[in-house]
Amino acid sequence: MARPDKAAAVAEIVDSFNDSAGAVLTEYRGLTVKQLRDLRKALGENANYAVVKNTLTKLAATEAGVEGFDDLLNGPTAIAFINGDVVEAAKGLRDFAKANPALVIKGGYIDGSLMDAAEIGKLADLESREVLLGKLAGAMLASLSQAVYLLNAPLAQAARLVGALEAKAQQDPSVLQGGAGEPAAAVAEEAPAEEPEAAADAEAPVAEAEAAEAVETEAPAAEADADEAPAE
Repeated sequence: MARPDKAAAVAEIVDSFNDSAGAVLTEYRGLTVKQLRDLRKALGENANYAVVKNTLTKLAATEAGVEGFDDLLNGPTAIAFINGDVVEAAKGLRDFAKANPALVIKGGYIDGSLMDAAEIGKLADLESREVLLGKLAGAMLASLSQAVYLLNAPLAQAARLVGALEAKAQQDPSVLQGGAGEPAAAVAEEAPAEEPEAAADAEAPVAEAEAAEAVETEAPAAEADADEAPAE
């Protein structure tokens, strides 16, 4: 490979390392072209599966700051550069390897850490990001429901208290006299202050009745005086 082509190939692998969430190294010896195509299709958008040269990959890994790959770079090598969900990509590789034993997972570099084949298998056993987020959302909703219940419990008690007071007021209106916050005793003490006005209102008809009687008493006397007067 000419030096410019070699440099371009190394730069491309470096970009793949830098742009991906992780990389899983595999040995594809024995896989047919069709099987490799099926593997790429199975991974979909989660990973870009590329056949690489070991020498160029060592140079690219060193330039990208990826350490520990040298021991894994032997034999025919292809790397799954993970672009999507890491767990889903690991599941896809594991499931394909079960159906096609020629694919051997050698290890990987995930989130800045080197992982062996057993650890990649454990990663594939995890639930997907969507499932974990769904469970987290469910747990958060359950916690919010409990919090709302605790916050609303005192309000419900207050509502029941108001309802009881309204029912009591319908039976005994004096319960609500005196305004909010004033004791019933104070309301009872203020009530007699209005009695003089009520008494004055009660005495007014009596005075009017006495005046009417006086007019009726005087009226016959005036008529008698008129009868006794001499005719002119």
